[in-house]
Amino acid sequence: MDFLNQFENMQHIPDRLPILPLRDIVIFPNMVMPLLVGRDSSVLALEKVMENEDPRLILLVTQKNSEVMNPSRVDMYRIGTVAKVVQILRLPDGTLKVLIEGIKRARIQRFLPHPEYLMARIELIEDTPPSPSDKRVSALLRSAMGQFVQYVKLNPRIPDEILISVGNLHDANHLVNLISAYTAIGVAEKQKILEMNDISEQLESLMLALSKEIEILELEKQIEDEVRDRMQKSQKEFYLQEQLKVINRELGREDGYEEVADEVNELRQAIQNAKMSPEAEEKALKELDKFKKTPPMSPESTVIRNYLDWLISMPWAIRTPDNLDLERAETILNEDHYGLEKVKERILEYLAVLKLVDHMKGPILCLVGPPGVGKTSLGRSIARALGREFVRISLGGVRDEAEIRGHRRTYIGSMPGRIIQSLKRAGSKNPVFLLDEVDKMGADFRGDPTSALLEVLDPEQNKTFNDHYLDVDFDLSEVMFITTANSLYGIPLPLQDRMEIIRLPGYLDHEKIAIAKHFLIPKQLKEHGLSEKVLTFSDKAIHQLIHAYTREAGVRNLEREIAHICRKTARKVAGKKRSKRYRIQPNNLEQYLGVPKFLEADVDKVDRVGAATGLAWTEVGGDVLTIEVVVLKGKGNLVLTGKLGEVMQESAKAAVSYVRSRAEFLKIDPNFHETTDLHIHIPEGAVPKDGPSAGITITTALVSALTNIPVRHDIAMTGEMTLRGHVLPIGGLNEKLVAALRSDLKTVIIPKRNEKDLKEIPAMIRKRLIIHLASTADEVLNIALATDAEQVFPLATTEVNDRELLHENTGRYAH
Repeated sequence: MDFLNQFENMQHIPDRLPILPLRDIVIFPNMVMPLLVGRDSSVLALEKVMENEDPRLILLVTQKNSEVMNPSRVDMYRIGTVAKVVQILRLPDGTLKVLIEGIKRARIQRFLPHPEYLMARIELIEDTPPSPSDKRVSALLRSAMGQFVQYVKLNPRIPDEILISVGNLHDANHLVNLISAYTAIGVAEKQKILEMNDISEQLESLMLALSKEIEILELEKQIEDEVRDRMQKSQKEFYLQEQLKVINRELGREDGYEEVADEVNELRQAIQNAKMSPEAEEKALKELDKFKKTPPMSPESTVIRNYLDWLISMPWAIRTPDNLDLERAETILNEDHYGLEKVKERILEYLAVLKLVDHMKGPILCLVGPPGVGKTSLGRSIARALGREFVRISLGGVRDEAEIRGHRRTYIGSMPGRIIQSLKRAGSKNPVFLLDEVDKMGADFRGDPTSALLEVLDPEQNKTFNDHYLDVDFDLSEVMFITTANSLYGIPLPLQDRMEIIRLPGYLDHEKIAIAKHFLIPKQLKEHGLSEKVLTFSDKAIHQLIHAYTREAGVRNLEREIAHICRKTARKVAGKKRSKRYRIQPNNLEQYLGVPKFLEADVDKVDRVGAATGLAWTEVGGDVLTIEVVVLKGKGNLVLTGKLGEVMQESAKAAVSYVRSRAEFLKIDPNFHETTDLHIHIPEGAVPKDGPSAGITITTALVSALTNIPVRHDIAMTGEMTLRGHVLPIGGLNEKLVAALRSDLKTVIIPKRNEKDLKEIPAMIRKRLIIHLASTADEVLNIALATDAEQVFPLATTEVNDRELLHENTGRYAH
């Protein structure tokens, strides 16, 4: 204040001053504050000020937006503080450390042009001192002083010496500036107080801000006190517990006080009743002794208690007695599922052996088949037939090895794996255990769960299965494990080797009709509150429903469409007072389900050149696909389209090479590869396709296009082909034959080496198909190409083909 009075009496503050923009801070008059200045324009402005004689003045103005690096006039508030530069120090990085002292408020009248920094013409704002007789201002000052004192006492970041400075002040404006500077309020709020001319308004805004800050600080202090009290309480309890342990030890009561002793005795009795293995009982007693010596409030006590509870609750010696009545088991299996004779026979064989011997290892079955054929529900049916408990684990998407083997107890919140958890839930050591979607497990940095299953599904190892959490062996040899998968491609070979694989084929039409009549329709009628007196289905309607509205190997979508019809009927029944009988016929099916979703057949009804029908295997069953070949004039390019995989592309290239090598026998221009382009396409281009089994189909379509001989439309084929024309065996034969029947294809060509697999094909399928066995591509061509001649091309023996290729290769390499 002395400096300001002396400055105002001796000199005049210039009306033009450089501007120093401030970020996130507001400087009030009478404040002394250090600042760090790094912007080039601000450094130039300070250097210009330092060239003047003392006092060196500059205008401090706060930016509206602190993120603007180079503010212009629109980014600045219009009111700031004229300040004196007391001291300046240049740091090694070029930044200036400036000590400034606020003098007086000023308003920017207008900005002045300057090439290096901001300048402005200013007008000083005079502070109006309050009248001594103004009681309202006096009351506001006292309240503000009291609130600030309370604020400083609650805020440890403000030194208490500030209160001495505030107590020595008698000027109201100076007091407002000081309190505003030390109160932690927002920049916009401080700027608002700085711009106020009425001391009463300034004090009211300041008191409102102080009230909010005091409330927040009191809440912070309350939280700190609560945390401190909890810590002191825990420390006090620990201290008393330690004293109590010493007192009990001196009195000879080693078991501690009565509550802990009773709990320990109960656990000891439970361990004895659990009939654990000797290893597990020894481990449990050691942990119980550790639990007895651990303070109850210690976190370790809870960990030990949870571990003991898991050991005690495991079914170490609890078994469910098997129902060995074979006729009853067969009846239950037939009640729940239609067909699936191979699986049912395997279960009955297991029961028969179990009836003859007292104990045997549980079988480990892997049911492989398309979705909707009843793999998952079959597990529950097997458990009901055996009279055992049933547990199911879905392994789809599991990537953590700990899901199978559990976490070690060193981790916080660790638990046993899902195998042990499910056995505890089952309550017996011999349940039927279904591992669903075993082919859809993955692996990442947390481990490979399929590797962990190697021990679980190995009859020679799972009697000593060791979960990481339990850390003792548990016998899984009596568990009947059933796994399900849509394909074997996602299952590692070592895991396949440990399981008995049973393939479930897709259902035929007559099987779907039987399943719909005896299982699906009664189930949906019951779920929708209907009866056979209200709604019935004709066999033709079910047949139409299967062909026109579903296209699947299983019956899941068929059940969904039946449920759709039941919902429509339920709405009609609920809306009418008088009951009516509804019968679903082919002619009224569209009224319930809308337009058919699928065409009657996807294959040609006439013989065509360059188009052959192949059979494919997918995860949802078999399917038919048409392979098209077009011959164009060109320079020998081969174009492959239809989103073909790498293996299928190689099959196409091998087919072209074979045709070139046999061009003379096939009556094709030997130089066709130099004068023509070949385009091989497989429709439904958005669907990925791969695999080698389309080899003979591609070859047939290619020869047909080059010889202009059409391919029979009523024939389908599958088989891998080598460069020498050998036809190699393929997989998924059952699904492919079912797909052929579904598409009304009566003649099928398959590899000769798949003849052994025909014994596994149901007789119903074999009777309805004409199956040709082919060992060479020439045999395939003579059957598939439509001609009146019995033999289109001369058959060549394998030895002749081999010698010809050897001769050609020898000649080529001789050059």
